[in-house]
Amino acid sequence: MIQQIYIIDNDLKLINLFNELFKNEKEYSFQRVKTEEIDIALRDIPSLIIINEDNIDEEIIKLCTKIRENEDNSITPIIVISSNKEKEHKVEILKTDVEYYIKKPIDPDFLYYTVYNMVKLMYRNRRVSPLTGLPGNVQIQAEIKKRLLKKESFAIFYFDLDNFKAYNDVYGFVKGDEIIKFTAKTISKIIHNINCENTFIGHIGGDDFIAIVSNADYEKICQDIILEFDTNITKYFTETDINRGYIEVANRKGIIEDFPLITISIGVVEVDKDRFKNTLEIGEIGAGVKHLAKTTLGSTYVINRRKK
Repeated sequence: MIQQIYIIDNDLKLINLFNELFKNEKEYSFQRVKTEEIDIALRDIPSLIIINEDNIDEEIIKLCTKIRENEDNSITPIIVISSNKEKEHKVEILKTDVEYYIKKPIDPDFLYYTVYNMVKLMYRNRRVSPLTGLPGNVQIQAEIKKRLLKKESFAIFYFDLDNFKAYNDVYGFVKGDEIIKFTAKTISKIIHNINCENTFIGHIGGDDFIAIVSNADYEKICQDIILEFDTNITKYFTETDINRGYIEVANRKGIIEDFPLITISIGVVEVDKDRFKNTLEIGEIGAGVKHLAKTTLGSTYVINRRKK
C-alpha cells in the first residue's frame, strides 16, 4: 500500500531532498502543499505530515493544532523541521501532540530513518489484528472516506465465512485462527495478482474482511477467490468430515446438529463518484448484499452494481 506523505512547505528544496532519499522506496509518495493548501493534505488523510517551519505562512502552533483537531487526522503523525533551536519553542510545539521535532541543519541519514521508522511504526500500530497483519477499522474507514472525497470510482468487497462458529465449537479456537489466516492469505493472493496498483485489503475483525479495488473485473475476482478458497479449505477438516460433507455440533440442549463445511460469502458494492455521500451509506448496502450472498448455500457472491 502506498504511504502518502504531505510536506507543508512553500519551498521545493525539502521535497526534492525527500524524493532523492526515497527514490528506491516505491511505496512512499511525497507531495508538497503550500500553507494555504493545508486542507488538501487533511482531506486525503495521509500517512504522515511534515512541516517545514521556516517556510510557512502560518504560525506553527496554530497550524499543528489545526491538524490535530481535524477528526480524520487525529492520529496522523506530524514532524516539524525547524531552524529554531530554543528549547521552549520546541516544547511548545511538542505540546500540540507533534510526534517529532527535527532541528536544522538536516542530516540526510537521520531524516531518512526518522521518517521511515515512523511510518512503519504507525502502520504496525494501526493494525487491529496481529493474526493477519492486515489494516484494521481505523485505516479501513480512512481509506473509504479518502476515496469518496477524491470522487474515485471503485468497488468494495465484503467477505464473511459461513458456519465458522460451528467450526470453532468442534475444532477449537486455535484451529479457527488458522482458518482466519488462510482466508486472509487467499483474499490477498487473488487481489494482489490482478493488474491494479490501487488496491486495499483490511481485516474488520473475526471472520470479516474487506477489499477495495478499482477498474477491474470484479466478477472474476469473486470467482477466483471462491475457487481458491473452496479448493484449499478442506485441508482444515478431518477426512471423516470431508467425506460426509458436514460437521456435527451439539447445541446447548445436547442435541446434535449438522452444519456444512465452511464456505465464503462475498458482497460487492460498486461505488461511483456521485452514488454515495458517506461510508455509512456504503456499509448499509454492503451489509445487504453480503446477507443476500449468505442466503445461498455454498460459497457465492452478489454484486450491487452502479446505476448506469
